[in-house]
Amino acid sequence: MSKPAIRHHVCAAEELKLQGRRIATVKGQEIGIFVVGDRYYAWRNMCPHGGAPVCEGVVCGTRLPSLVYEYEYGKEREILRCPWHGWEFDLLTGMHLVDESVKLREYRVEEEDGELYLIM
Repeated sequence: MSKPAIRHHVCAAEELKLQGRRIATVKGQEIGIFVVGDRYYAWRNMCPHGGAPVCEGVVCGTRLPSLVYEYEYGKEREILRCPWHGWEFDLLTGMHLVDESVKLREYRVEEEDGELYLIM
């Protein structure tokens, strides 16, 4: 029988909106919480490639598929780039941009009365 999920307070929603991200330690695990637009996303702070603290990486955009010699940039503030080897992950899905078999571990975030909680 699985244990019931527990809510863990992270921070005020307004604080996260100002900072853009927060790395919290919950149950011994580091988890990065991000705000993209008006939605919240939480990912384990461990790159599946080399164990790097991926949530400490740059939040940016990336090159989109385009024709030869055309370089279209997009997904601004929706890409997380690992600080060790530059692997890029979509903040909305956790998927690696090149290898769809690689994904960050996701956690649920809830907002209640202006406060954010991780559900674990």
